[in-house]
Amino acid sequence: MKKVLMMALVVYAAAGIAVCTAVVGSASPTEKVVKLTAKKFEYSPSEITVKKGEPVVLEIRSEDVRHGFNLPDFGVRLDVKSGAVNRVRFIPDKAGRFTFHCDVFCGDGHEDMDGTLIVTE
Repeated sequence: MKKVLMMALVVYAAAGIAVCTAVVGSASPTEKVVKLTAKKFEYSPSEITVKKGEPVVLEIRSEDVRHGFNLPDFGVRLDVKSGAVNRVRFIPDKAGRFTFHCDVFCGDGHEDMDGTLIVTE
């Protein structure tokens, strides 16, 4: 009888460890924070690489005037106010190369203010 109880205790302990490992292993991924600077007529960096499914926080600061940030393939849109850190969070759900651009007129050259988001598997 003691052997049966001891064996049951070992099985329950092993099952408990397996469950705890599964719960810890499935914790949500940490956010990747990407710092961008906007100024007439560019974003720096102009190319950003992230992983599919990894939460991303963009922190965008304007060095001059009000800008916009538009990443239409992911439904991301943000007003970028001068003198402040402007944040937007999203989770890229598809891999590929995607264009982002300024959608607030900021002067001659505005139409060239864009960049590329690269989402890897």
